[in-house]
Amino acid sequence: MIAGVFASIDLVYKLATPSDYHHARSPLAALAIAAVILGIVVFVPRVPSHAALIGAAIAAGGALGNLVSVLAWSKGVPDPLVIQGATHGIAFNLADVFAFTGDTVLLSAVVVHGVRRRDRLREPV
Repeated sequence: MIAGVFASIDLVYKLATPSDYHHARSPLAALAIAAVILGIVVFVPRVPSHAALIGAAIAAGGALGNLVSVLAWSKGVPDPLVIQGATHGIAFNLADVFAFTGDTVLLSAVVVHGVRRRDRLREPV
């Protein structure tokens, strides 16, 4: 549910905001994004950490937003957020922000979980 909320926020923003920049994604990239979402949904719930689940949901929402964008926009995924530098800039979208933020929270939570339970890390799964 949380992933759906974040994906929806991204998609509504992309629809409402004109974008001069787009990045193309191949069908292989779409397949990879779908595999990441599937991996998050299958494996992260096995980690007994609420923070990891929240991070995974946010990351999955970002990935889902970009996956739907790959399928919905023929010109490529819209990048309505632009930061201009003196000679270069960067264009991105909310799904990218959600994926990065969610991954950061997820990985941090998993590391903290591992450190707190390091005596159990060598146990067979």
